[in-house]
Amino acid sequence: MGEQRYRWKGSELRAQAAVIDGKQSPTKVLVNATYLHSYFREWVKGNIWIHGDRIVYAGERLPDRVDEACEIVDCRGYVLVPGYIEPHVHPFQLYNPHSFARYAAAHGTTTLLNDNLFLLLQLDDEEALFFLQEMNALPTSMYWWCRFDGQTELEREEEQVSNARIKRWLDQEAVLQGGELTSWPKVASGDDIILYWMQEAHRRRRKIEGHFPGASEKTLVKMALFGADGDHEAMTGKEVRMRLWHGYTVALRHSSIRPDLPVLLEEMKALGIRHYDKCLLTTDGSPPAFYENGVIDWLIRIAIEHGVPVIDAYAMATINAARHYGIEHLHGSIATGRIAHINFLRSAHDPTPAQVLAKGEWVKRDGEAPPLWPAPEWSRFGIRPLSLSWELEWDDLQFSMPMGLRMENAVILKPYSVSIDTSRDRLGHDHDECFLALFDRNGRWRVNTMLKGFSSVLGGLASSYSNTGDLILIGKHKEDMMLAFRRMKEIGGGIVLAEDGEILFELSLPLGGMMSSLEVDELINEEKTFVRLLRERGYPFEDPVYSLLFLQSTHLPYVRVTQRGIYDVMHKTVLFPSIMR
Repeated sequence: MGEQRYRWKGSELRAQAAVIDGKQSPTKVLVNATYLHSYFREWVKGNIWIHGDRIVYAGERLPDRVDEACEIVDCRGYVLVPGYIEPHVHPFQLYNPHSFARYAAAHGTTTLLNDNLFLLLQLDDEEALFFLQEMNALPTSMYWWCRFDGQTELEREEEQVSNARIKRWLDQEAVLQGGELTSWPKVASGDDIILYWMQEAHRRRRKIEGHFPGASEKTLVKMALFGADGDHEAMTGKEVRMRLWHGYTVALRHSSIRPDLPVLLEEMKALGIRHYDKCLLTTDGSPPAFYENGVIDWLIRIAIEHGVPVIDAYAMATINAARHYGIEHLHGSIATGRIAHINFLRSAHDPTPAQVLAKGEWVKRDGEAPPLWPAPEWSRFGIRPLSLSWELEWDDLQFSMPMGLRMENAVILKPYSVSIDTSRDRLGHDHDECFLALFDRNGRWRVNTMLKGFSSVLGGLASSYSNTGDLILIGKHKEDMMLAFRRMKEIGGGIVLAEDGEILFELSLPLGGMMSSLEVDELINEEKTFVRLLRERGYPFEDPVYSLLFLQSTHLPYVRVTQRGIYDVMHKTVLFPSIMR
């Protein structure tokens, strides 16, 4: 695939140098610019020359040669800052990597570091790496992680997360880190395979991103010794301080299920933390509606409002991230040699840009709608509508398990003893227990149990959106669950709600059953409708999209429903195995 970190050919470098010598014209010149100098840490005035996708000069001079084709941009009335970097993106949260990149770019976030979990679990490597190459051609800069585990108990873990696959992913120029390391308990307890992959990542100069919620100082120290470079799971100012103390880079998180940034900043201030050089900002891959207020621009605004010095707030979103990931020569500043990602702000205190350049091209102009980007031919990468060759049978909806899963919040599940009569076809509305079933998307196995705390009146929900792409059914009425499943199958994957024999809501996810083809703006409205309907039916927590995603996720306590069956996370055992159909 095309190189990301060393991207210009010799002929292109000669052409850029010819611009400096006055033998060739830039393609754009930004004149009368007030811009953030990330190294002097001050606002400076000057002119910025761009040739193609690269800044070839930023300073006081004007070019000696300017052809008619060169675009001259008068920057009076704006302040310019580098394009923002989001270091922790889950680009398959109903949206897709292409649609999210476009939406983020319009809000000034022009560089994304993306989770590869969907690609690892759903595609073969040839398809996945071809997809990375296609994303490399977008106006934004798209980088990736390499997962070391499937974040759940997988049937074929040795095939899907094999040594050969991990090393092949780590060899890709576009991959900047290993992780996020949700499998850290395995490493801590003696798993030398993942430790070896961490060493291989470092040998290739990749970072290791931790996932250490609530970790003790002893755990953080051990994981730093094993190779963890950063973590985004600090939930208090004290946890931020502990990570900084031991040399971690800390991504300060503000997400749909952990909107912690205001608290973190206030507690950091109370603890006397005044330096932010090792801090980044992240939204941690939230669902679409969370981004209604912006992406990293929103987090910069929160930081400024909570007393972070303005230049530090922008540094957390730009130069700090670029330096941490070893891409400072390309990103994070408006300086000679960097990729031309530049945000035009009306004020330094208003981080949402009026205009955006990405790779030297306009992706947003003042007063104009962002241009559409040509949609990928998804089938070329093996990403197609869900096609199920099997039917759901009445016998598949038999629920006799004595133990169910009780929701403590949107994502934490504890075991509980089922005491209601589960042999009926319809459960009452006087309690919050629902039928829950997980089906292999190929129809080979199922797991049937009960879910307490999700809803008190839900008829039936079917979802192909899940951690592994397997199929989730939740509801109180088996006929509505069957109806929702059939409709989900008809539309090629998605999330469907059924009630009293009617389809109440459907969100088509034709891209592998996990992603919508809608633009993020449209998807925000769809998700808000879905959430409203669930809340009206008793869903009490912050984020039902994450509830669906994390039903299988064994990086969270205490029990999960997985491909292998009901799994006790704390004791690493299968309590009730999946049943072959």
